[in-house]
Amino acid sequence: MTEKITVFVHSSIRVGTSVGNVYIDPFKMTEEPHDAAIVLVTHEHYDHFSPEDIRKVMKADTVLVVPESMAEKAREEALVKQVETVAPGGKYTIAGLAIETVASYNPNKPFHPKAAAWVGYIIDDGRRVYIMGDTDATEEAKKVRCDIVLVPVGGKYTMDAEEAAEFVNFIRPQIAIPVHYGTVAGGADAGELFASKVDAGITVDRQL
Repeated sequence: MTEKITVFVHSSIRVGTSVGNVYIDPFKMTEEPHDAAIVLVTHEHYDHFSPEDIRKVMKADTVLVVPESMAEKAREEALVKQVETVAPGGKYTIAGLAIETVASYNPNKPFHPKAAAWVGYIIDDGRRVYIMGDTDATEEAKKVRCDIVLVPVGGKYTMDAEEAAEFVNFIRPQIAIPVHYGTVAGGADAGELFASKVDAGITVDRQL
């Protein structure tokens, strides 16, 4: 079920869909595939919005999707011809693909304020794939129903491994993929600790 999902490093992700490859927060890309139908950006921090890496995956008709607060910055970079903006709690059809957005923030930490209106994304393409972005286990996130979740486990800026496991055990997807550890935040063992805390019956796919 995850054969079309690739985690490259940190929170740099590719999801194969019926409309082509969708990249989420491309970062530290070692190759230049230039095959993105859509690039989804969760928020403006350097390890999630990297123009250098977007240039490596974009092609002539790539659609770049960013939170509304990033619209000017994205257009200033002149990365792609088409920039779409989104807000938390929205439902969109972008380049023929159904996408929902979920608020992504820290309730009790300063790194990702709710007021910034940054987002996680649900790609609904026969299965619901929830890419959370940099967030804690917010009330909005707890309401999501999905088949696959890509959940940050590195701590400090997001949930840590134990918090992420508690969250996954609450929403109960079929598959959980831990991300956002081993580089910018969280040790290399965060994925293993997360997996050890996830309930039986939920598959953990550790790609990092």
